[in-house]
Amino acid sequence: MGMKKIATFDDWIDAFRSWQSDIDLRLPKFSDYQFDAKYGELKTNEIEFGDFQGDKKWERVTQIPQQQIRDALLNLIVYQGDTEFASVEQQRHLLETSPSDYDTESVCRIMVEEMRHGWQMCHLLVNHFGETGKIEARKLLERRAWENSRLLGSFNVEVDNWVDFFTYTEFVDRDGKFQLNMLSTSSFAPLARSMGPMLREEGFHLGTGHMGLQRIAKAARVPAPLLQKYVNKWLSTAYDLFGKDSSSSAEWFYVWGLKGRYDEARQEGVPDKAHLNELSREMYRQEADKLLQSISRLLPDGAQPLVAPDMKFHRSIGEFAGQTWSTQGELLDPQAYAKHAGEALPNEEEKQFIRDLMREPGWIAPREEIISSS
Repeated sequence: MGMKKIATFDDWIDAFRSWQSDIDLRLPKFSDYQFDAKYGELKTNEIEFGDFQGDKKWERVTQIPQQQIRDALLNLIVYQGDTEFASVEQQRHLLETSPSDYDTESVCRIMVEEMRHGWQMCHLLVNHFGETGKIEARKLLERRAWENSRLLGSFNVEVDNWVDFFTYTEFVDRDGKFQLNMLSTSSFAPLARSMGPMLREEGFHLGTGHMGLQRIAKAARVPAPLLQKYVNKWLSTAYDLFGKDSSSSAEWFYVWGLKGRYDEARQEGVPDKAHLNELSREMYRQEADKLLQSISRLLPDGAQPLVAPDMKFHRSIGEFAGQTWSTQGELLDPQAYAKHAGEALPNEEEKQFIRDLMREPGWIAPREEIISSS
């Protein structure tokens, strides 16, 4: 898609409208949604951690003392924005098989809020980062999830059906919650101010995912072993989203105050800066375990509870990338692993089963059944 040069944010808005048209996005709800950049309050005006701790947070890029820090900040914003637009591209066809008006409204709301989050990141890029920021804001609208050109692997994976969608919003959006929380203490004040409104909106996405999986478990039309395969699919790719092990980038983000630990204000002691990504990934895994226990309570009697796959399984980033670990954490030979992965992830026949199932009434329980039983 050829886009004109972006000189102002109004130019970027024109490009955004073109992107919506280009991906053939049609939302029957929220058609009059007013996109806007939203900035919340800072918890403190002081940089909260790292080498500049105690200094005043930077309001403008020109106040940032080193070009290296500015480049790292730009990179963080670009990656966050890329995930937002990618998720809309992944979910855009779900309306064709929506199980209810409530679900139609939910997925439309999630997509417009993801677009607003991308809009927010582009507002930062265009207004704070000069020509480079404008170029990057345009490029965020030029990549495509279905062309495998989004920056992070999870956001090039097909969201094929509503089981995908609910598992995605439960676990991939939950990684988003972690990332936004870690950016909420950023030394760059406009980025930190962006996070409060985004986190509040993200809460609805997570709730939609969790309740959706509860509704699927309650209806008992998707066999528990197949639901486990969707958990394996999305949790393994969500682990990758926390970045490489022993990451020097994460260490520098912390040293420069750009990105903190999850719930930074509640963390005690000096962090192990060489293993910040591993810390976040482990906290995420513990949260996922509790969610899966909650969903498993609604499975039919005798069904195997849902569990998180081992963090070494099916990884594309970090020290376990491309290795042949099983969902239980057993190292397999390549031939055995290929067979295991084929059995641990949804296959084409199972995807077709889900597509057929979604045409049938009652494949997912109404949300009222979950609310009344909680």
